[in-house]
Amino acid sequence: GKTGHSVIGQIPKIPAKHRRNVLEYITQKPNSVAAESVRNLRTSLLLANLDTPPKIIMSTSSVPGEGKTTQSITLAQNFAGLGAKVLLIEGDLRRRVLDEYFGHDQKHGFLSVISGEVPLEKAIVHDETLKADILYGEQSTINAADLFSSNTFSDFITGLREHYDHIIIDTPPVLAVPDARVIGQLVDAVIYTVQWDSTPHRQVLDGLKSLQSVNVRVSGLVLSQIDGNKMKRYGYADSYGDYSSYYQK
Repeated sequence: GKTGHSVIGQIPKIPAKHRRNVLEYITQKPNSVAAESVRNLRTSLLLANLDTPPKIIMSTSSVPGEGKTTQSITLAQNFAGLGAKVLLIEGDLRRRVLDEYFGHDQKHGFLSVISGEVPLEKAIVHDETLKADILYGEQSTINAADLFSSNTFSDFITGLREHYDHIIIDTPPVLAVPDARVIGQLVDAVIYTVQWDSTPHRQVLDGLKSLQSVNVRVSGLVLSQIDGNKMKRYGYADSYGDYSSYYQK
């Protein structure tokens, strides 16, 4: 509430030992609090943009390690579960993390497509569990912010609108590099992940300000990695839904 932005999602810690197991957990436990909370996030996101349902959604955070990539992946899966055609883009050219969640061997990413080296369909991987397409990032010597600011990139993103119902771009943290501020100009909705009970308030405000300063409107905050037991101790259980039953599973 102190940020002037509403909280549109509250995602509990997903009890997966490895990132590879996150998607599997959500898929196999569709009635778990985690799966339910992702559904709620999707609904809030659509309600926050009622006039024009968001086609291109950017997922970002203040600093690394807040859970924004998990949000990107689970949201992509959720939209795809509704029968929508979904593309998940790894918008981070510096630290590639999607490989830690999926086991594809794909050497082409979106740089290969933008440069005209390969057609889009050659670079895209369809993931059966995700039920969506993935376009990986690629390490590059090109300055990422320059690339994202280019007309080539904005034409590429505009072109994707014709092929997909929803495109989710997982971008680097706002305070780390300028990429999200640039990519944010091209999207319809922005979800901003804040690790619950961890990220300093100052950092969140600084991150949000850096987006506002370039007129990127944040649709809402997502509190991630919520610990239900801790929440109870803080006396939050009623306002945030009681996660205790979930933690016994």
